[in-house]
Order: sequence, then C-alpha cells, then structure tokens
Amino acid sequence: MIESSAHPLDHLVLPTPSLDAVRSRLTSLGFVVAPTGIHPFGTENACVFFADGTYLEPLAVGDAQSTEQAIAAGNVFVARDRLYRQWLGEEGFSAVVLGTGNADADHRRFVEAGLSAGDMLGFSRAFTDTNGKSDTASFKLAFAADKEARDALLFACERVNPPKIDRTALQAHANGVTGIVEVIAVSDAPPAQIGLIAIAAGAQADGLEAEGDAVRLPNAILRVLTHESYERHFGLAAKPSPHLRFQAVVFSIRDKASVAHALAAGATDHNMSGGDIVVPPALGQGAAFIFREIP
Repeated sequence: MIESSAHPLDHLVLPTPSLDAVRSRLTSLGFVVAPTGIHPFGTENACVFFADGTYLEPLAVGDAQSTEQAIAAGNVFVARDRLYRQWLGEEGFSAVVLGTGNADADHRRFVEAGLSAGDMLGFSRAFTDTNGKSDTASFKLAFAADKEARDALLFACERVNPPKIDRTALQAHANGVTGIVEVIAVSDAPPAQIGLIAIAAGAQADGLEAEGDAVRLPNAILRVLTHESYERHFGLAAKPSPHLRFQAVVFSIRDKASVAHALAAGATDHNMSGGDIVVPPALGQGAAFIFREIP
C-alpha cells in the first residue's frame, strides 16, 4: 500500500568533504552544478537544480569555527550534519527535505508525535545564477528524526523568500535528467521507518505494509527496503541497520542515450537493473544514482 501525502519532496542533502570533488564528479555525470552557496553558519553547498523543482544539495563545511559556534547555539542543521559525519563518514546521503507552507505547524506536529529533532531554524543566504545575477533566499526549517538514530534526518523547509532569478540554464543537464522520481532508503525494520516518513510528510501511516513499501509524495516516492532487497534490486551492497539510512536517488530521464554517452565519456562504473542505469556512490557522489527513463 502507498499512502498519499500533503508535503512534496523539496531537496536532498548529500554531505561531502569537498565541493571541488562534487563539481568534478557530477559534471562528469552530465549535471550542471550551481555556483557555491554560503550559509551563515559555516556550511556551504553546490546545488544541482531540476526542472521539476527538486534539487540536490551537496554540503561541505566551509568555516569550521562558524559551525562550532552554530552547534553551541543549538543549530540542528549543523549539529546533525556533524553527527552524520562522525558516525557514517564525510561522504553520504544524510537528509530528505520536504516542502511546506507552514514550518511552524510542522514543528508543532513533530513535537506532538515525539519526533522533533530540535529547535526550528530560520536563515537567509545569497543565491547566484550562472549569469552572476544574485538574490537572497530565506528559509524556515522544522526537523524530525528517530530519537535513537544518527543516520537520517527529515525536515520540512518553508521557502519564505524564494530567489527571483532564472534557473533555466542550471536545469539544462547534458544527461537529460528532469527531476527526482524516487528516493530509496534501507532499514531492517521498514514498517517503523515508513511510519516516521509518513508523519514527517503529513501522511497517514495506518495500514502500510512492510518490506518494499513506500510513501507517495505529490511529486516523488520515498521507499524503504531491507538491505537484502536493496542488494537484490540494484546489485549494490548496503549495511544492515535497524535505523533509516538513505541510499539512492532515482532520476527521471528523457532517454538513456544521453546518460550512456556521459558515462562512456567518463569511463564511469555502472550497471543495469532492469531498465534502470545504476551508478554506485563515489567521491563527490554520496548516494547511488539511478537513472530511469520516464516515457
């Protein structure tokens, strides 16, 4: 059974030790990478935007002193990034972000459900497009997580002041990717994690089935598999864990030829899973990337 949700997928957070490595790797896979964005609390990103409104947020620590100060001040975003890196490494896939029009209401809901990961966060940062045009983007974030887990974070993101700039050039990827259609997580206990995701997304969790089930967002699917099922489906290893671990991103593509050309040009390791093209994680690419042709 797949339940409906009020919150769409907004973006995915991919920790990395180096934005230079991100630019090299993702460019070689046929993606356009945006100019570096600087957060006011010491982290920085190099985003990849898609025509469907979703995006990837590769995240690095740019100013260690500022991140220390932010953590001391109770900044959940930075603190959870630090926790992920300490336990699972500098490269990975740490958070799924859901769009919301009312982050305050989401925070209250997370608190009532016993799933709040801490205080809300509001901030602004400059955004620059490929032509050098700048604007200011403002956000309010509300965080949800399993109390015992360090592996994964979900949060609701309210775009208080969306930047008024043209992202068309940033969305014109040589590999033909138009958006994100599915996010795949792994857990030894899929029903419990499906419940967490359903609450974070504003969906009703009752009646959800176990292994391989999912929550359908308005614009994507969040699926939880056991590590055995994940390995069987995609030919990639995943470590067993009772907690939620985000593993893979499924992209929609117009045709496989553009992706195949990019992978061949870079001699990139990949395999096939049914009709999907599967690229294992690598330096600068914290998650498995799965390219799926959508008619």
